[in-house]
Amino acid sequence: MTHAAVNKVKALIEQGENQFIEFKEQKVHPDSIAKEMAAFANTQGGTILIGVSDQAGICGVDDSKNWEEWVANIYRYNIIPAIQADCLIVVIDGKKIVVIDIPKGSDKPYQTNKNLYHIRIGSTSRVASQAELMRMFQHAGMFQYDLTGVENTSLKHLNMTAISSYFQRYEIDIDDEKDVTSLLINTDVLTDKKNVTVAGLLIFGTYPQKFLKNSSISYAHFAGTGLNDELIDRQVIEGTLSFQVDTALSVVKHNIMEASKIEKAKRVVKTTRYPDKVFRELLVNACVHRNYAIHGSRIRILQFDDRIEFISPGRLPNTVTIEKLKNGVSYAVNPVIVKFMENLRYIDKLGRGIPMVCHEARRLGFEPIFQETGEEFQAILPLRKAFA
Repeated sequence: MTHAAVNKVKALIEQGENQFIEFKEQKVHPDSIAKEMAAFANTQGGTILIGVSDQAGICGVDDSKNWEEWVANIYRYNIIPAIQADCLIVVIDGKKIVVIDIPKGSDKPYQTNKNLYHIRIGSTSRVASQAELMRMFQHAGMFQYDLTGVENTSLKHLNMTAISSYFQRYEIDIDDEKDVTSLLINTDVLTDKKNVTVAGLLIFGTYPQKFLKNSSISYAHFAGTGLNDELIDRQVIEGTLSFQVDTALSVVKHNIMEASKIEKAKRVVKTTRYPDKVFRELLVNACVHRNYAIHGSRIRILQFDDRIEFISPGRLPNTVTIEKLKNGVSYAVNPVIVKFMENLRYIDKLGRGIPMVCHEARRLGFEPIFQETGEEFQAILPLRKAFA
């Protein structure tokens, strides 16, 4: 036990119970510990302190059991799949406290041996809702939401001209096909029940937002650095994903003004800005990798004097971290959408996009920010004031 460990535990106790900290007294049942462990592993990780009351009073634990072994048996046998956790005994004011650190899980979702999936919300752990559980399975790659059929859709909701153009890339003439429906089922545009898949609707739909209400981009440009500043421009961009990317790119370029002056009757640009490929990459990422199972949120692009924020509903998959992303690790929350957008030449799946964004930003003297906030992923590009 180190002085640093004691100070860390004291600081945790002072914070009180929150999203990352849970207090338990000595008589706690193993099922209760398993519930908290699973909830932390399914969310962002956290720490359980045994020997601390709900009111943050240090009551300690006795030597009636081998606490490290007791804790290890819980995370090995009471949680499926088993998790890894660190257990340490810390003594404060002569009283022993069991400190259990649970990292964010890489094999979500985790369930207890009671077949319950728990998540951490604020200072409490609760059973995950059906939608929350579906998102966890999606992040784990166990469930592909973009392959699900959209109710009340059929072949008539598809743009057959766009589909014909797509298949011509592979020398397939739709007009010569005897069974177009089977072709579309086999290529994941339709389900076996002949509903249009989420991916098929977003790539080839005549009007995807009729059925997928918030599968669009909301753009806002502010004259300042905060949301309360004057709104210069605001647009909602709908349509297929390719149309959204192309239109949003034009909107961003239009709103980023270049400082220039007239020299010899010619306009000469005097500022350096991000190349178009940077904005395009972040727009494509937002559209392709967002979680379309989150129905209440749009992709948001917020432009300020000093930055542009690209905000996409949904978190990174289980095994992908921010650092891995910056180093070129590619991932696919929506593998069918990725397949279509790759074939349409919007992405290359080689993992070069985010490293390219980082390189171009650093070339201009900036460091882009990538972060997860709640159920959203944010990419933030710093701007010089002269850009805006």
